[in-house]
Amino acid sequence: MSVNLQTPQPTHGSVPGIRKLTPYWHPYTTMAKERWLGREILEVVSTEFRDRSMEYYRYALESGVTSINGRPAKPDTIIRNGDRIENVVHRHEPPITSTPVKIILHDKERGFLVINKPGSIPVHATGRYYHHSLVQILRNDFGFDKVYTINRLDRLTSGLMIVPLNADLARSLSAEFVNGSVHKEYIARCKGEFPVDEVVCEEPLLTVDRQMGLNIVHPEGKPAKTIFNGIRYDSNTHTTVVRCRPFTGRSHQIRVHLQYLGYPIANDPIYSEERIWGPNLGKGGVDVIPSAERAAPAPPPHLRNEYSPESLRTGTDDGGPNNHERKLLPRETGHDIGMGSPVPLSADAVQVITRLRSMKDEDEDWSRWRDVVFRAKGALTPKTVRIPPLSPQNRRKRGGAAENTTSGIDREGEEVAAQLSLDEALVRLPTMEASEPAVDPDTGTLYCPECYLPLHPDPRPESLYIFLHAFKYTTSLGSFETEMPEWASEGWKWTR
Repeated sequence: MSVNLQTPQPTHGSVPGIRKLTPYWHPYTTMAKERWLGREILEVVSTEFRDRSMEYYRYALESGVTSINGRPAKPDTIIRNGDRIENVVHRHEPPITSTPVKIILHDKERGFLVINKPGSIPVHATGRYYHHSLVQILRNDFGFDKVYTINRLDRLTSGLMIVPLNADLARSLSAEFVNGSVHKEYIARCKGEFPVDEVVCEEPLLTVDRQMGLNIVHPEGKPAKTIFNGIRYDSNTHTTVVRCRPFTGRSHQIRVHLQYLGYPIANDPIYSEERIWGPNLGKGGVDVIPSAERAAPAPPPHLRNEYSPESLRTGTDDGGPNNHERKLLPRETGHDIGMGSPVPLSADAVQVITRLRSMKDEDEDWSRWRDVVFRAKGALTPKTVRIPPLSPQNRRKRGGAAENTTSGIDREGEEVAAQLSLDEALVRLPTMEASEPAVDPDTGTLYCPECYLPLHPDPRPESLYIFLHAFKYTTSLGSFETEMPEWASEGWKWTR
């Protein structure tokens, strides 16, 4: 019998219809990616991730929660080819819908599942999502320890997925998706009155911002083709239920093609938002003439003061480790925009990304700008985290032996609580609860007492998905379909 103290427990949200987890410490390992090589780790972390402030990322690195090849990494540590990076984070997984994953078919003889995935759930662990990913839900809730997710739906998209349970079927079925022999049919609800006659869109698509997952029509993009036709127009909501048949599988293909045509998905938080695209909502695409103009990110007016956690201070402060004179990092100047783009960005694209980031910050109650990491008293060090073995693909000799973090001595030589024994864990487990939020007395900000993350209210369930549903797939295994989503039914009322 084994006990994993880092397994979070379900908890009730303040809003009905959502599924939540208690925060938990989570260790993970990755190998250095090509785009990280030769760069300081603080620059990499702050440009790859935007969940926390610049001040927090520096503080966490100086606390020693990240190691490279078994040695503690500092903010200015340079990442080299072959480096193994281990990190420990206090993970606050975003809520997902309480609508359960539904298994439509379990073909034991041929070894595959057909499932209906609710919107809001990512297929794989990514960013802040781990236990709230489809792979983990299939493992923890249904007992499928090994699944092969060959056709992946966006986190916000609901619908049908065919999930092989063995490698041979995964290879053959994956080949069908790659060579275009799988017939796919999606259902969407878009803004405006979409034509009943068939509309073909063959605009190439390009991912221009990895952090925000933004894709645009661009001549340097990958070929893409989608055929649309309107099913039913609803004059009450001025929206149309549309049948979508993608012939390629580009990221956000249906969403971007509908936007380009002038009929974006009605509740799409990215491609149907006037605050990002302006009144025409991106119809016809954006200008693609390259521009080098950038601007430093700015806080909202009500949070502007002498100290911003999004700009690293110089000199020494008494709220954390020492700060030193240094160059400004790309995220502080705005030059992180476009760093992950395969082509130079236009002024239009830069503005879209800037507004998208600002809107995301606003939706999260400006938590990056309200960071209270300065409340920390000492290093950010989890007390009872055991670093797991490397994943199979990373079990190689590169990077040297893993650091032993289970002793009672931390990286700076100070005594900390040792890893609990199994007997101690069994005694304490029934009484272990998540820490209550702390309050910043100066601003009233609620924050996590373990990692100082500013907390914000639970989202409405309706904001966790978009009106896009994978309805039907036809493959060599057969033809499979789900029920029509509720929002596609005739007479459905949209509560906004």
